[in-house]
Amino acid sequence: MVDYISIETEAGSFDAMAAGPEGGRPVMLLHGFPEAALEWSHQLAGLAAVGYRVVAPDQRGYSPGVRPESPSDYRIETLVADVIAMADRLGWQRFDLVGHDWGGAVAWWAADIHPHRVRSLAAVSTPHPGALAEALRTDEDQARRSQYMRDWRATPATENAFLADGARALRRIFEGGVPREHVDEYVQRLSEPGALTAALNWYRAGGPEGRIGRITVPTLYVWSTEDVALGSVAALATADWVEAPYRFEMLEDVSHWVPEEAAEQLTVHLVAHLEGT
Repeated sequence: MVDYISIETEAGSFDAMAAGPEGGRPVMLLHGFPEAALEWSHQLAGLAAVGYRVVAPDQRGYSPGVRPESPSDYRIETLVADVIAMADRLGWQRFDLVGHDWGGAVAWWAADIHPHRVRSLAAVSTPHPGALAEALRTDEDQARRSQYMRDWRATPATENAFLADGARALRRIFEGGVPREHVDEYVQRLSEPGALTAALNWYRAGGPEGRIGRITVPTLYVWSTEDVALGSVAALATADWVEAPYRFEMLEDVSHWVPEEAAEQLTVHLVAHLEGT
């Protein structure tokens, strides 16, 4: 059974989905762009069924109660601070952290900055930011794949393009394995005034103030071969950025939308990872 909760922090109120026994080992799931906590529906149920206490928040900009207007309010350091603030409010001194897409980037940084709080890390799709930065410098394929990040910084042109003609362009992003009912929900949420701009502010915020280091907590990285945004160069190089027990799982013939398209496979990998740490 999934509960819908609010997590009150100094930044505002985060909406979240929660499941599992209150006393279970805590796991936080971070969604990506342009989704919401809903993307973790299968993992919430699966992890809760084996005793974990799982919370998946709608992150900054996606929760109406935490939707500042300035791009500078979406820098990676602030997004990581949100994770810690939510964990504090939930009473979690240590917790396992899972992230997909942008949520994966936040999870990598959180594990680097707060290794004393993050018991283990699982990143889905998103390679270690250091590996991705190196690939962007040296691999033409990855540079082409990432061109969209630069294109989407235009405003309000990007919002207008995504939402025109019944949000056709926004819907097209999800082709490849996201359930229609989830797509409808994401489009409805991002069509609310200011919501899509807030989500795009993650791309417009600018880079981090410092450099991320090697990760020192047990790490699982799940990458799929048909991911159009994230290629194999950074995926394979991620192992060099982890100085702790590390597992790499490659999903064949799966697109970028792993938590929904390969829901059962991912849940099995997450359970194995958590049980092993």
